[in-house]
Amino acid sequence: MGATKTYRIALLFNANKTFDREVLGGIADYLGSTRVAWEVFLEEDFCLRLAGIGSWQGDGIIADFDDPGVAAALADCQLPVVAVGGSYANEDQYPPGVPYVATDNFQLVKQAREHLIDAGLQRFAMFSLPEASENRWAQEREHAFRRLMWNDRSEAEIFRGCATSPGSWDEAVERQADWLRRLPKPVGVIAVTDARARQLLQACSVAGLAVPGEVALIGIDNDPLVRLLTPIPLSSVMHGARAMGRTAAHLLSQKLHRVRVPNTPVLVPPAGVNALASSLYQPAGHPLVMRACHYIRQHACGSLKSHQVAMQLGVSRSSLEAYFRQELGCSVHDVVLRCKLDAAKAGLDSGQRSIADVALDCGFGSTQYMHLVFKRELGCTPRAYRDRVFEASERRVAAG
Repeated sequence: MGATKTYRIALLFNANKTFDREVLGGIADYLGSTRVAWEVFLEEDFCLRLAGIGSWQGDGIIADFDDPGVAAALADCQLPVVAVGGSYANEDQYPPGVPYVATDNFQLVKQAREHLIDAGLQRFAMFSLPEASENRWAQEREHAFRRLMWNDRSEAEIFRGCATSPGSWDEAVERQADWLRRLPKPVGVIAVTDARARQLLQACSVAGLAVPGEVALIGIDNDPLVRLLTPIPLSSVMHGARAMGRTAAHLLSQKLHRVRVPNTPVLVPPAGVNALASSLYQPAGHPLVMRACHYIRQHACGSLKSHQVAMQLGVSRSSLEAYFRQELGCSVHDVVLRCKLDAAKAGLDSGQRSIADVALDCGFGSTQYMHLVFKRELGCTPRAYRDRVFEASERRVAAG
């Protein structure tokens, strides 16, 4: 029996993006679950560089075609190529003659909007990106939002803002805050990425708007790093990016073995919504309770006490407790503890921090106290919760 041929495969992705990292993870899943023999070539710092790709002596390429420079560099490539990127409403936008695996932009926006509808919201807006060739996927998400709003006979409110840089950060946030102030409240806002959603959380703080009481916010990407950088846990639609990576690797493997592969796009649906505090809108109650809850979400992890919340709002603790009992059926301490618990669950979900660090960062004071709260509220220990999340993720990966 002859030896299995080893193929030299280039992966052209920017792994500083969550989407690209997840696609690469899916390719790795495929390699680990099959007998294909690939030598994988990508930059050691995981950045995307195209210099010399036209003369590279390999056997195949999987590439992110959301980058117009990649599509142009590979237009005349003689090697087997599989493209990965966003979907297009106009099929003429897909590269001709290349198998294409796409994240379904329409379904990403649809799931985000349905999540906000399920939360009880009736008004919606979108925060996008400036129009540019490298942002075509964002414009496709705008198009999806317009279609959904048109179907409901509603106007599509879309704000693109500006591209940010150190010199324009303050101006960008002020413009976002002005836009948010003008929107009728309460409103559900879909951001085209988690990074844009994070900016809106800052703008809400500048504008003095409560999240999610006045502005309920959901992003797209489910980026764990962005979640760590937001004061309020951010809801997000999860790409089916790992499934895309596995699909792309399978298509390239077929091409390498001279199996005919159709060039029609393969659309991969989202993997669901990670629903956290930023979008969990509740019908408006007493404005004092709304402001208190907003303050708690921002500061719960800093060893916040009930009397500190009352002091911040300029009311007595007993009055605030009475309002909370009337509106929410629980105490101020209960809401603080719930926010700590949500933050701890998000920290454990990421799998990147120890249980002790999560307990400290979320204001529990000790691992033992967090252990007690988890057992009482969730019926399991923090370690068991993290293991359960990991096992569920593994099952999703295996199911493709």
